[in-house]
Amino acid sequence: MEQYVYKNHKKLRYGYTTGSCAAAAAKAAAYMLLSEKEIPVVDLTTPGGVRLHLEVLEPMRTAQEAGCAVRKDGGDDPDVTNGILIRASVRKTEEPGIFLDGGDGVGRVTKPGLEQPVGEAAINRVPRQMIRENLEQTCRELGYEGGLRVVISVPEGKALVSRTFNPRLGIVGGISILGTTGIVEPMSEQALIDTIRVEIRQKLANGMKYLLVVPGNYGIDFLEEYGHGLNLDDAVKCSNFVGEALDAAVEYGAKGVLLVGHIGKFVKLAGGIMNTHSHNADARMELLTVHAALSGAPLPLLQQMMECVTTDDALKYLKEAGFLEEVMDRLMDKMEFYVNQRVQGSLELGVITFSKVYGVLGQTARVESLVEKIGEQRS
Repeated sequence: MEQYVYKNHKKLRYGYTTGSCAAAAAKAAAYMLLSEKEIPVVDLTTPGGVRLHLEVLEPMRTAQEAGCAVRKDGGDDPDVTNGILIRASVRKTEEPGIFLDGGDGVGRVTKPGLEQPVGEAAINRVPRQMIRENLEQTCRELGYEGGLRVVISVPEGKALVSRTFNPRLGIVGGISILGTTGIVEPMSEQALIDTIRVEIRQKLANGMKYLLVVPGNYGIDFLEEYGHGLNLDDAVKCSNFVGEALDAAVEYGAKGVLLVGHIGKFVKLAGGIMNTHSHNADARMELLTVHAALSGAPLPLLQQMMECVTTDDALKYLKEAGFLEEVMDRLMDKMEFYVNQRVQGSLELGVITFSKVYGVLGQTARVESLVEKIGEQRS
């Protein structure tokens, strides 16, 4: 694709999804089967209205079956599926209709709560719709009134699955065929938010009512040391999207959420900042310093803190001056206030924040209750 977007002062090229590749390959294979002609390219209009002109690779045709592949192009998005082949094979059936399944390298759903039911291939709703509509159109254009059986396969899918979220979601054997607009927006925040929402929905569908949410690996590492019955397998990684994770928990009916995160991210919650990425907001030193000032810290200490690069540096000065505990108490109160404001009282919420240097720095009032309830879900 030769469409671009500017992000963080960089020109980034759009790409197209595995769903678009699967639909294009299926359309080309169906055309070759029904017309008895091979084609070098296939046109596809995505759900977002973008028209793609894609090369047809590795065509294969017999009297009973046709197949081909389309190469995934993720543009300038850091996508593990970039460059792989998405393959479709199409056969005629006596029964009218379009029958779709996943083959080698396409994952299969083993746990409830995902977009497709247990046992189905991990081909999401929009790609399924794209495949069905394009094949129905091809059948009409070529005057074919029978049915078609389509199998989507990804030769490299099994090797890539460990680099995706699929193992956490209970999708085994390969990657998922994804996409809602058919187009990959480079560095898309929405794609990550959608993944977080899927994981939360699945946890709840599998019987959890109380969720353990961490931004990332620091939180996971901390849980290994923290213990108290918290299991790493229960944790949902929310990256910087604390607010969106809380929104999803409310939407999908959770009863409570325990947030566990490093002070470098979670101090921002004390200012009501629910997207903790530094490009969005970085008020770490300002928040630490203002609460130190409200705790009576002298001006030279406040000036030292404002010049710090990391939160651990600022915490060192607070600890040496005897203000660390009081400042953390104030910050935890504010964190509790703002996360509760986000969910409007519809969840039982707790927050634990920590430092890799100083360990647990503070926790809100409901933490112990939530730790117990999260642990009981496994019994």
